[in-house]
Amino acid sequence: MNGQAPVQGLHSTRGILHAQEGLSRFELRRRLPSPALAGLVSHHWIASWDLRGLPPHTQRLLPYPCVNLTFQAERSQVAGVLRTPHDQLLADAGRVLGVMFRPGGFRPLMGRSVATITDRFLPLGEVFGTEGAEADAAVLAAPDDDGLVTAAEEFLTRLVVRARRRDASSLSTAERVAGIVDLVAADPTILRVDQLAARLGLGVRALQRLCAEYAGVGPKWVIRRYRLHEAVERAGEDRDPDWVRLAADLGYSDQAHLVRDFTAATGQSPSRYARATRLRN
Repeated sequence: MNGQAPVQGLHSTRGILHAQEGLSRFELRRRLPSPALAGLVSHHWIASWDLRGLPPHTQRLLPYPCVNLTFQAERSQVAGVLRTPHDQLLADAGRVLGVMFRPGGFRPLMGRSVATITDRFLPLGEVFGTEGAEADAAVLAAPDDDGLVTAAEEFLTRLVVRARRRDASSLSTAERVAGIVDLVAADPTILRVDQLAARLGLGVRALQRLCAEYAGVGPKWVIRRYRLHEAVERAGEDRDPDWVRLAADLGYSDQAHLVRDFTAATGQSPSRYARATRLRN
């Protein structure tokens, strides 16, 4: 599970497929990070559910180019950027605190390329050793949302202090990469890597290396993912989308290419997804 929605705001459901149905099965609350962490952390999110006596719920997510740090009983972990849709099974009752980093924001804390954990889930202790295990215990012992966030931020603040001593330039570079991804998210006219590189005054290869090192994925994937988010959003909102025009607007060579990407991400064609959303709502 991750609490999607950097850039779009704390109340956005973008990236949570069939969100209205999902939010009838679980509650999602988000908190902004402290100013000291805001350069690296997008937000904290708390998901809770009580499905005792009810069928389990599988929630499909279309992830952002962000690393998530999650604290959950016996399952605390670091989730690298996931390039494919992620299905999260919710059963019985539970609670999880997540920290969604800004794109690139986890790199200074980890001290190595984020591409090494792309598409991977790693136990917290494997990444941060005994300090991670101690933080896990402190967070999980918290009685409420405020306590969860406070305990997590104490741990993260220690990591930031250490990162600054080790390589202060990595912090500013991480914020730069986050700004690049924010630009892609905010400007739907950016459809190609060379176009983005020109806007930034960078060479294409330099941009690719920077994104791979800090964001864990290349700029082409970032652009495509945000445009796919837009397609899913339109499919859920528009009663009769013009798929040919939408494909062109989002930089796809043709409608068939959009349909392939959309179907791979959601498990349904755009038209079927749109119909299913209307029925579920």
